Amino acid sequence: MKSIRVNIKRRENAKDLPLPRYITPGSSGMDLHADVDGELILKPGEIKLISCGISLSLPEGFEGEIRPRSGLALKHGITLVNAPGTIDSDYRGQVNLIMTNLGKSPFRIKRGDRIAQLIVKEVVRAELVEAEELDETVRASGGFGHTGV
Repeated sequence: MKSIRVNIKRRENAKDLPLPRYITPGSSGMDLHADVDGELILKPGEIKLISCGISLSLPEGFEGEIRPRSGLALKHGITLVNAPGTIDSDYRGQVNLIMTNLGKSPFRIKRGDRIAQLIVKEVVRAELVEAEELDETVRASGGFGHTGV
């Protein structure tokens, strides 16, 4: 398995929070923790920006993807508005999450709770070439639901 070095910096008031880490040898994502004062309530339908208390220095050619935690999504309807979120390799600001509650009940987020996942992925740059025609495929221009029953 490929490994890269990613420098991470904790916000001064977030030194008590655990750093993101892989929980099992087969984990693709590292848990991100809530950097909130005490706790906050995310009401149904509400959207809030929540800090993770860290900044990253991703190497050029890599990105950080922020994804919801499946257990929070299934049990409480907690997700990210822009899933997956993207951390570019040249961004050095604080990692924040745009969270929402799609559930029916208010959801309590406490300091240090695991609230999302960070996945580091290699990036491939596309070279767009304008063309008069595109190659043919079986699907062609069939749109949403085209291949479903």
